[in-house]
Amino acid sequence: MHIIDRSALPYPWLSGVPDLDHDFLYEAYAREARRCGITTVLHMEVDVDPAAIQAETDHVASLAKKEGSLIAGAIVSCRPEEEGFAAYLERRKADPFVKGFRRVLHVVPDDVSEGALFRENIRRISGSGLTFDLCTLPHQASRVTALVDLAPDVQFVLDHCGVPDIRSDAFEPWKAGISEIARRPNVVCKISGVVAYADAKTWTAQTLQPYIEHVTASFGWDRVVWGSDWPVCTLGGGLSTWVAATHSMLSGVSETERSKLLFANAQRLWSL
Repeated sequence: MHIIDRSALPYPWLSGVPDLDHDFLYEAYAREARRCGITTVLHMEVDVDPAAIQAETDHVASLAKKEGSLIAGAIVSCRPEEEGFAAYLERRKADPFVKGFRRVLHVVPDDVSEGALFRENIRRISGSGLTFDLCTLPHQASRVTALVDLAPDVQFVLDHCGVPDIRSDAFEPWKAGISEIARRPNVVCKISGVVAYADAKTWTAQTLQPYIEHVTASFGWDRVVWGSDWPVCTLGGGLSTWVAATHSMLSGVSETERSKLLFANAQRLWSL
């Protein structure tokens, strides 16, 4: 889940997404999440202004310290393309609240992840126990596999099922990329966010089912985790709707498979 608090942090990209350009606070999320049966969450960085990256982590940590908070840790923003990453990594390794990193790659030139410094810094994560989230588009699949292959000891997490263009029914190109990425054992796929990529007025669980089935078939039930992607999921119906669709799509799987996706794999991956 993401917290958007414009009184606390600057989010330069929000002006380009009017439907998300207002506050989405922890209290609102927690109220609905508890009704959905969600008991533990990680906060995912929200691409704040680079100068506010540490402030975002501090803000979320303060919310986690409140009595009864659902927040158990954070995936924090980072800039592996910059010289200061090595020192930043050391500071984050010393903070048990931090569970991993993300650098959104579909908002920067494709060659950012191909830079020597970027790749060197990603390899530095090896052995830290911290993950690195890959937020990319389907056409970037070859760059994903190249990066993953260069850092085989780093645990990667592919966000949002690889961001399929469900609205345009661009299934086959996405499918091929997922199959190739899934061959790398150090990648886990996060089943999250896909309602935002479907037609908000017409999608059903059956619309999403082929995408979820291909992810689980490709990665297997030991390498998938579930995420709400709130508040981005509100673009396609909201948290309760996404939870209901998830349960519908899981109606034919075993209880063991369901538990792995919904909580057990995440507990193991991030030591929750």
